[in-house]
Amino acid sequence: MSKLASVLLVDDDSTTNFLNKILFKRLAITEHLLVAENGAEALATLAQVCTAAGGSCPDLILLDVNMPVMNGLEFLTAYQHLPLAQRQATIIVLLTTSVNPRDLDLVGQLPIAGTLTKPLTEAKLRDVLHQHFPAQFPASH
Repeated sequence: MSKLASVLLVDDDSTTNFLNKILFKRLAITEHLLVAENGAEALATLAQVCTAAGGSCPDLILLDVNMPVMNGLEFLTAYQHLPLAQRQATIIVLLTTSVNPRDLDLVGQLPIAGTLTKPLTEAKLRDVLHQHFPAQFPASH
C-alpha cells in the first residue's frame, strides 16, 4: 500500500490532534502530517507548503467546523479563492460534532468531499482513503 504525500489536520482541540496523529502514524498512510489549530493557520500552512520549492499541497485536509479565529466554514470560503492549481488535487473532509440542519445545509454548498462525525476512527479514515484515493488504497475484499 502506498502513502499519501501529505495530510493537513485542522482542529483547535489539542487532544483530538494528538489522537489523530497517533492514528495516522499507526496506519502509516502519509509521508507528512501537518497540523493547524484554526482556519487562518491552515491557510498559512497551505501558503507555505503549496508554493515551497519541491513542495506540494496536501492530498487530504481533515477540517474541523467549530474553531476560534477562523472556523471551518470561513476557511472553506477563503480556500475557494486560492488558485485552482493549489486546490484541484486536494480532498477536503469535514470532521464535526455538529449535526445542526442549518450547518449541514451550508456544508452541502461547499467544496468538500464529505463529512465525518468525530471522533476519527480507523474505519472512517480507511473509508475516506478507499473512496477518494482508490489507486493508493484499494478496498479490501
